[in-house]
Amino acid sequence: MTFEEVLVQNNAEAAQFVGETLEDALTVAKNNDCLTVGVYESAKVMNIDPDSVSFCILATDEEYECDIALQIHFTLIQAFCFDNDINIVRVNDMQRLADIIGDKSGDVEDAHCVLITNPAEGSWEDPALEKLHLFCEESRRMNEWVPEVTFPER
Repeated sequence: MTFEEVLVQNNAEAAQFVGETLEDALTVAKNNDCLTVGVYESAKVMNIDPDSVSFCILATDEEYECDIALQIHFTLIQAFCFDNDINIVRVNDMQRLADIIGDKSGDVEDAHCVLITNPAEGSWEDPALEKLHLFCEESRRMNEWVPEVTFPER
C-alpha cells in the first residue's frame, strides 16, 4: 500500500504510519544538523530566514495545555507558517519528541516548537519529509489545518 493510499483511509493505520514518518524525518534532520528547537529560537529563524524552514512541529502535553502564553506563541507561529507556506503539525507527547531530538539522555529544555530547516549548503531530499508534506496537503483538503500526529508506541 502506498503512502497516499494509507492517508486516504484516515484510520489508526494511517496515524501510526504518519507518526513513524515524522519520527524518521526528525531523526534524519537531527543527523544532518537541520533542527531548530525552542519557541524563541524558532521564532528567530522564521523571522530572519523563513525560506530556510521546511517543516514545523508544535508540541504540548497535559501539563502545558492551560499555559496561555504558550498558546499565544503557538497561534503566532501557526499564522506565520500559514503566511509563509510552511507545513505544520502538532504532537501531544512532548517527552517522546524530546527523546527523538535530544541528546542521549533525551534532555531538551524547550521542545514546544521544533523546526526542520534546510541545510546551509544546498538542499537535501528526505523521503519522510516529502511524505509529511503530502500528509499536510491532504489534511488541508479535509479542512484540518494543523493536524495532530501521534508517535508510534515503543
